[in-house]
Amino acid sequence: MADGPYHHGNLRAALLERAETILTTSGAEALTLRGLARELGVSHAAPARHFRDRQALLDALAVSGFTTLNARLRAAAGEGGGRVGVRLAELGRTYVDFAVEHTALLELMFAVKHADDSSDELRELGHESLLIVARLMAQGQEAGAVRAGEPVQLAQVAFSTVHGLATLAVASLLDETPLAEATELALEILLAGLRPGG
Repeated sequence: MADGPYHHGNLRAALLERAETILTTSGAEALTLRGLARELGVSHAAPARHFRDRQALLDALAVSGFTTLNARLRAAAGEGGGRVGVRLAELGRTYVDFAVEHTALLELMFAVKHADDSSDELRELGHESLLIVARLMAQGQEAGAVRAGEPVQLAQVAFSTVHGLATLAVASLLDETPLAEATELALEILLAGLRPGG
């Protein structure tokens, strides 16, 4: 097959974009380098220039996912005019939105990150998601807006709240409660518990 409209500089991005689509619609089992090449109209050897094997493709998808998630979390952590509670709520909304919008990718991100042979880069990117929240918790503690406690542990509790909510939403287990309403209630309760004396 011909290389079509793809050039050396953008084939990798096109492969990752199409791979995420397949991941979302058909699952990780359906992802093959040869299948991606066929769908993009390139030679079956072309993807090997960017990914040595299927696992390298999955790892790259996870790295891309964590990079995007972390950028969104960093942006959310910086919003709100300095008020920690507003910024924490925005972090929560951002995570829920990402988790619901990219469910299959998020599942892959965590699976690949926790694999015995995961790369240092992947583990660091995954841990950075937690540290973004932990740093904001520490800032909140310094400002007297967040209760005492280990910031990383407080961040884990916050993540468990929003990740659990997203999991319920994806599984259609919120019954008649709209996701936005459930998110605001979960964040209200979480933030009340994070306040000193909460």
